[in-house]
Amino acid sequence: MIDLAISRQQIDEIDSQIVELFEKRMEVANEVAKYKLETGKAVFDREREEEKLAKLSSMSHGAFNERAVRELFSQIISISRKYQYGVLSHSDDVTAFRRVERIPVTDETKVYYFGVPGTHTQQAMEDVFGTGIQGVSCSSFQGVMEAVEQGKAQYGVLPIENSSTGGITANYDLLLNYKNAIVGQYVMKIDQCLLALPGASEEEIRTVFSHPQGLMQCRGYLEKHPQMEQIEYGSTAAAAKKVAEDQNPAQAAIASRRAAREYGLNVLADSIQQEKNNCTRFILIGQQEIYTPESNKLALCIELPHQSGSLYRILSNFLYNDLNMTQIESRPIPGRNWEYRFFVDVEGNLDDASVQNALRGIREEAAFLRVLGNFQA
Repeated sequence: MIDLAISRQQIDEIDSQIVELFEKRMEVANEVAKYKLETGKAVFDREREEEKLAKLSSMSHGAFNERAVRELFSQIISISRKYQYGVLSHSDDVTAFRRVERIPVTDETKVYYFGVPGTHTQQAMEDVFGTGIQGVSCSSFQGVMEAVEQGKAQYGVLPIENSSTGGITANYDLLLNYKNAIVGQYVMKIDQCLLALPGASEEEIRTVFSHPQGLMQCRGYLEKHPQMEQIEYGSTAAAAKKVAEDQNPAQAAIASRRAAREYGLNVLADSIQQEKNNCTRFILIGQQEIYTPESNKLALCIELPHQSGSLYRILSNFLYNDLNMTQIESRPIPGRNWEYRFFVDVEGNLDDASVQNALRGIREEAAFLRVLGNFQA
């Protein structure tokens, strides 16, 4: 029978040799980095790495070991590359973003928000900019984006994610279709209410209008009232406006208390959302690519080479620069079946060396990279 203690001792000795050899390899990698600095040679050489991995894996015995050796050295080469990004000095700008002391807001500032008056997005806008701001309602997400890009407004406010229903995917896609940048975010607790005409009762309601997100957030309540037909509408506040205009006591809307006040409706049921700590994250978009010293979150869009392990190699740039990734959302790339782009949020400021190193690595290794914003969370 094999003596386990002896086997473990042998493994310990082998592991010590591996560590010693790894450190020797990293010393050589430092010399390689110096050479690349002097000659201006790029850190990432895909052809060289593929040749190296093919040669190393062919030296192993058996299909399992061949795959394992390739994976092992893929990691070692990736670590070496991250190290080289860190030790090389760079004169190029990682992004076109410009640092400012604060996000500019004046008495003339105009802000477009999604939805009709009374919507949650209007409330978020006023919480951020104040009630004296020139707020303009807009019926579509795209309209808000266009108004900012065309200079009709300095900023726009859009919902991007809900804590119970996830990302609002249409706005992720729109971020790439316009040149706007994310300059801020705001998280607001959302209490959804059932609103109806004065005098109407909960038992009378047969039709409920709301934005798809509002309906999803209240699915538990609606399941308990199967007699209520659910109809999707442009926004929660627009649904409340429709109920007020139709004057039909059998109709109701899922919207906010603010919308009830705005359109003269009664609250039949309060806080009917599934998650009682239901929150929505809103993004503030602007035409200028700017950030402040207080900016502590980056929003990125990354497209990957269509090959095995590419997602890990890209995300490892955050790992080796000690950056905390707070969100990742995948979206299909139009016209390219089964290929995806990733929307990623990480903590950091564009002035941080670790952020700059990570972005340089991703820029070299990704098929596409765009920094969507650096803002204060």
